Amino acid sequence: MGLKGFERRLERLVEGTFAKAFRSGLQPVEVGRRLTREADLQRTVGVRGLVAPNHYRVALSPDDHERFESFAEGLRRELADAVREHARDHGYHFMGPVEVELAPDGGLVRGDFLVTSEMREGEGGGPTGALVLPDGRRVTIGDDPVSIGRSPDCDVVLSDPNVSRHHAEVRLQQGDFVVVDLGSTNGTRVNGAGVKERRLDEGDEITVGTTELRFEAS
Repeated sequence: MGLKGFERRLERLVEGTFAKAFRSGLQPVEVGRRLTREADLQRTVGVRGLVAPNHYRVALSPDDHERFESFAEGLRRELADAVREHARDHGYHFMGPVEVELAPDGGLVRGDFLVTSEMREGEGGGPTGALVLPDGRRVTIGDDPVSIGRSPDCDVVLSDPNVSRHHAEVRLQQGDFVVVDLGSTNGTRVNGAGVKERRLDEGDEITVGTTELRFEAS
């Protein structure tokens, strides 16, 4: 599922101006496949189940690196998403945020690339998660709670009129992430069910007002 979604998003990413760059040579989807394979090969057993690497370095030939440079930021984001979706499909966990680095390597020829990976703890050494906003942006959750609402002083500010000024909060509590409704007018739901407080699992959908946010246990 992860790679199929990655391929569809990649088509949108490179259409138009960048389409010519993909008529020959290394294809980004090849890199995506290698990253998910690397996650499978380097996974290990942790306290809470299977743990996969969360930091990936992709070494590219100078030609391919230059070819990808125009949309490198978007490509890194899509590659990280492919790894996250693959992890969700296979029940993998991460020690910290998933990051993909693209770097040139003068020892490689066009079409060749190398992938290395490692497990890196999140900032502060504790667990980290993220809220995925409707526009695809991610808000990292660490030791400090993340507030959600219409008020400008919230960490996640939503213009949804059905959202209260201070609607809900996601916080770290005894090693788990929980969402807490802050007495909002229209309530908070997780996967369609109304909640006052609930522990979050990978992929849970949090609904505030008419806005949906996805929780990722990074």
